[in-house]
Amino acid sequence: MSSLSYVSTNNNSAWATFLSQVERVLPYLGDLALLADTLRHPKRALIVDVPLEMDNGTIRHFEGFRVQHNLSRGPGKGGVRFHPNVTLEEVMALSAWMTVKSAALNLPFGGAKGGIRVDPRELSEKELERLTRRYTNEISTIIGPQQDIPAPDVGTNAQIMAWMMDTYSMNTGTTSTGVVTGKPIYLGGSLGRVNATGRGVFVTGSRVAEQIGLTVQNCLLAIQGFGNVGSVATGLFHRAGARVVSVQDHSATLFDASGLDIPALADYQRQHGFIAGFPSAIQLKEEEFWHQEYDIFLLAALEGVITPERARSLQCRLVLEGANGPTLPGADDILHQRKITVVPDVICNAGGVTVSYFEWVQDFSSFFWSESEINDQLDRIMREALEVVWQKAETLDVTLRTAAYAVACERILTACRERGLYP
Repeated sequence: MSSLSYVSTNNNSAWATFLSQVERVLPYLGDLALLADTLRHPKRALIVDVPLEMDNGTIRHFEGFRVQHNLSRGPGKGGVRFHPNVTLEEVMALSAWMTVKSAALNLPFGGAKGGIRVDPRELSEKELERLTRRYTNEISTIIGPQQDIPAPDVGTNAQIMAWMMDTYSMNTGTTSTGVVTGKPIYLGGSLGRVNATGRGVFVTGSRVAEQIGLTVQNCLLAIQGFGNVGSVATGLFHRAGARVVSVQDHSATLFDASGLDIPALADYQRQHGFIAGFPSAIQLKEEEFWHQEYDIFLLAALEGVITPERARSLQCRLVLEGANGPTLPGADDILHQRKITVVPDVICNAGGVTVSYFEWVQDFSSFFWSESEINDQLDRIMREALEVVWQKAETLDVTLRTAAYAVACERILTACRERGLYP
């Protein structure tokens, strides 16, 4: 599917999924489709060696990446992922989804993403700090407040953003708070950022539920992934009256037909780092999770988890993509045929990048908003973006994903056309 010589031919890879999504939107782009090849080619891909002195004095080497997919609409924006399965192709796809996501929300950003192939749980705090600082130093030539702004992702957090900000600032000789988002509040972070992605999933999910005639109160909800995004979104649905009957993470699959005690489960997960062993719940086999009856299915783990086989067995009315790229293209077709509505990742989980935008703006102005102001603006922007996508879907008679890509790609490719080529 790709002419890039450094990617695999795996049709189930994240990059192949993105390319397939681009192909599906071409018939709806008019003359702009002639420029679509720019979406198939990341602007810049950096691979770096990250040597790390371990606490015992030995040296280990880790592979790091930073990819800038498209910068036509503004500086790159995207997280940094520390995970043992990070690859260049995955980071390319994640950066491309950030391009589409930023454009779908009409934020003044392009798309970027980074990562290191490492299991951060195996490192001490000092080792993690040294790894983060060396990685930041290696990619410092292409990041900056007006170039490319990293943020937290899987395996990273506000502390890692603080180390990245400090390293970049030491190299440039000035305190540059706007070089990253998702920072601690005392270093220019924004109120509301930690919960933003999960809140956005709830805002878009509850609105689409209303559109398809599904009442959130008393509906049956299942969630895969109970980290920051999953736990926040699930908590909001729980408070809105949804009955959360199943939760799955890397450690276990929990089920309770009468509804799990979500506040207690969240406390248990914070204490243990996983949900296995949580009392008062049945533990299902991993694959049984996909065969229960739900109203809403919320995905907040990693990409590629809804395969065509799972799409055929899924029993729900609404799928919310809190994760990036969780549904394979073949599965998308099956869900559409079965009249299961999917709120795509590029809209559903865009709350994080939206509040990252607020943080970036606040850092430039040195004027900070209250959390209620942040949440009000987040809700407004996400509802407005969803309304544009919903209307596009009805006009074109396509899925919400294709509609989101139509809206986003029109904005991206129009910017490319109007800027032209230099030199």
